[in-house]
Amino acid sequence: METDLDTQLRFARGLLVLTQRRLLACTAPGAPWQAWPLAPDMTLRHYDHAGVGSLELQDSHARLAHWRYTMAQQGAALRLIGRHDQLREGRGNADEAAARPAQTGPAGASEPHAPPSTWALLRLWRFALPYRRQLLIGFTLTLLSTAASLVPPYLTMPLMDKVLIPFQNGIPIDYELVRLYLGGLLLSSLAAWLLTWGRTYILAWVSERIGADLRTSTYQHLQRLSLQYFGGKRTGDLIARIGSESDRICLFLSLHLLDFATDMLMIVMTSAVLLSIDPWLALATLIPLPFIGWLIQLVRGRLRYGFEKVDRVWAEITNVLADTIPGVRVVKAFAQERREVLRFREANNRNLAVNDRVNAVWSLFSPTVTLLTEAGLLVVWAFGIWMVSRQQITVGVLTAFLAYISRFYTRLDSMSRIVSFTQQAAAGAKRIFDILDHVSSVPEPRQPVHLQQVQGRIALRQVGFRYGNRMVLQGIDLDIAPGEMIGLVGHSGSGKSTLANLICRFYDASQGSISLDGVDIRSLPIAEYRRNIGVVLQEPFLFFGTIADNIAYGKPDASRAEIVAAARAAHAHEFILRLPQGYDSLVGERGQALSGGERQRISIARALLIDPRILILDEATSSVDTATENEIQKALDNLVRGRTTISIAHRLSTLRQADRLVVLDRGRIVEVGRHDQLLARNGAYASLYQAQARGEPPESSNEDWDEEDEDAEIA
Repeated sequence: METDLDTQLRFARGLLVLTQRRLLACTAPGAPWQAWPLAPDMTLRHYDHAGVGSLELQDSHARLAHWRYTMAQQGAALRLIGRHDQLREGRGNADEAAARPAQTGPAGASEPHAPPSTWALLRLWRFALPYRRQLLIGFTLTLLSTAASLVPPYLTMPLMDKVLIPFQNGIPIDYELVRLYLGGLLLSSLAAWLLTWGRTYILAWVSERIGADLRTSTYQHLQRLSLQYFGGKRTGDLIARIGSESDRICLFLSLHLLDFATDMLMIVMTSAVLLSIDPWLALATLIPLPFIGWLIQLVRGRLRYGFEKVDRVWAEITNVLADTIPGVRVVKAFAQERREVLRFREANNRNLAVNDRVNAVWSLFSPTVTLLTEAGLLVVWAFGIWMVSRQQITVGVLTAFLAYISRFYTRLDSMSRIVSFTQQAAAGAKRIFDILDHVSSVPEPRQPVHLQQVQGRIALRQVGFRYGNRMVLQGIDLDIAPGEMIGLVGHSGSGKSTLANLICRFYDASQGSISLDGVDIRSLPIAEYRRNIGVVLQEPFLFFGTIADNIAYGKPDASRAEIVAAARAAHAHEFILRLPQGYDSLVGERGQALSGGERQRISIARALLIDPRILILDEATSSVDTATENEIQKALDNLVRGRTTISIAHRLSTLRQADRLVVLDRGRIVEVGRHDQLLARNGAYASLYQAQARGEPPESSNEDWDEEDEDAEIA
């Protein structure tokens, strides 16, 4: 394991090496090595604090050594500890433990990377089950249409043997017989056309609905997952999975799977007809089959892995687009157009390289199958001519055989080409089922409790929260009375937003419990619980649409009078009326047509409309000017009235009206009280307030404390 910090927390490269007999350490390049023989009483433990990890080697008497590292090395540290523990306990070299990747991100954010399998396509059956009747009809039509298409070659035998060859020998043509055979050919062709049209339409209809159900189920499942899942995912990757991957599966089901089924039926039924006509000639026909089967097995795995890489690289391209198009203002502000074009070109080139490798395999496979089928046709010609010369079969039999052989090999060649589409669909299905198989870290209760009337009393008991391998909150005890306003203050990274997220149940506490009106919030249905919570964020998110639609987002059936009343209370009515279409004005992508203060007031109106019992204000006035802040503060005064309110603010002056202030430091509550009381104590809050009054950055009470914002950690 590499260590990247020294004991004074300066960046420095070091190395830890674990063998079967001892642990060795080198703290810097060129420094002497230290060694400790492994012993039963020796332990290797890790701790984390504020983004810094600590690894300690101890025996039963004292600490022998310790090393520091950043969280980037956490995975290596956990693997090292796992190997050490198994060696110390005499369980071998812990290869199995080392093979398991350590989870260093948020719980539940990572997905196990297993190779895609064609069997993933069979899992689509649960989406096909509601349409089993239509599928049965489609399969029956496929069977009948395949049988109808096999009739024409069979009728060529009597045409050759009973009409054309006798005519060459001087016997007049029997036109009644000709009309009979030609009529049979026409009827079989019409029947094949009608049956093929019917089965194509029905199966395409079914596949489109399976694809639609798959997209809906995947998106619905995504909406049920906690924020922890999205913290480790790229937007472009998820869009690609729901969009292009489901489209590819739908195309496979509607076209390629149908072709595959038809080809299989044609091959089986043609083989049966050929064997009934002449077994020896039929066996000559099947000579290329083992070689083609071996080729398919050889190529299938390479194509499957290749197409999964193609999917992942394509998701990278989508990620670049999802980053730069919404962030185009920042790109242009910093004149980084060239850099983003270069980033896109690099992703595109990786996509090109992966596709080239797949195409190299496919370009060799497809012509080889064609060559084998052509060779098989030559074998049939040679063997057939030899049998005709020995009068073992007639020319009509050979002609019919060649007609069947042509269809047989055409279908065989087509079926081998479907291998490519099958592996593409299998890779896509695997990526979609990776989402569907993920279990939310914020589950619905098995036996839900329903609150008839929410009062808004919140109680936190020994609440702790671990994000990945870092403890963000610990030992939080707090009681909030109904209608009380609580202000959360503290250094950046002290856990304020994390605590608000836990109360919203965006995440579940790792330790302890949170209750609403005496009921653990984990016992309440999630949607029912959150309908009682209104959230106003520092950066309000508005959806593309009208102002009225955005205000009514939490209550879609709200009347125009209710929307206007909420806007008036949020001090937004006046500026809305100044817009060209008033409440029907479009706000643009993410509300870019409005100023920051206007977006914030629409966000407040959105929270007012649902009339929540609990209100979360997360830096609601921190990014606006003083005049706009005054307008927003008036709107907030209307919003918080009579509601249990939890407000987070860096501007401590905005929290003077709070009933109590809760001061957080290093994930713990260090002070609780009113503004005047806390100033009189001259403690942590007074230090923060005085530093802010002087316009200075507050000093952290711990030199190791990393002031990164907890929002960045969680999101």
